[in-house]
Amino acid sequence: MKLNEGTIDRALRVIVGLVLIGLAAAGTLVGIWVWIGGVIGVVLVLTGLVGFCPAYAIFGMNTCPTKKT
Repeated sequence: MKLNEGTIDRALRVIVGLVLIGLAAAGTLVGIWVWIGGVIGVVLVLTGLVGFCPAYAIFGMNTCPTKKT
C-alpha cells in the first residue's frame, strides 16, 4: 500500500468522519441514516489515519505531494 492522501486530505477525512460518527452516536441522524453516517464516518477515519484510499487507487488519484529525490 502506497500513500495516496496528502496531509490536508487526511485531516479533513478524520474531522468529517468524527463528525459523522458523533452525529450518529448522538441520535441526530434518524432511521437508516444512523448506519450510513456511522459506516461512512468509520471508513473516513480509517482511511485518513492510514493514508491510503482504495477509491483513489482505482481512479488513479493522488493528493500526496511527490517527494524529490
